[in-house]
Amino acid sequence: MKRIIIDYKKLTPEILSLLVQKYPDGYDDRDVLVFKNSKKDTVEAVEVKTEDTIYLVKISTRLEDTMIKFDVENYEVEEMDMNLVDLPQKEEDDENED
Repeated sequence: MKRIIIDYKKLTPEILSLLVQKYPDGYDDRDVLVFKNSKKDTVEAVEVKTEDTIYLVKISTRLEDTMIKFDVENYEVEEMDMNLVDLPQKEEDDENED
């Protein structure tokens, strides 16, 4: 599988849609991966996957704003890559437990 580091400025609607699906309430510290890139710079990113690629999306306040403002209904189905992997939804807290 390919691993690609990507900045929020270069997000496609498909990748942004994956981010919003995977992190509908935003991401938190446990979702953040911290690593050194090839230039030995520390990078913080969140991960999303397609069938053949793992995208490591660099974190910034602008990424959060972009995710909040993203509306998948603004894109035609033809614009979205239908070969994307189904992402498991985050489990919601079960407040009705006895």
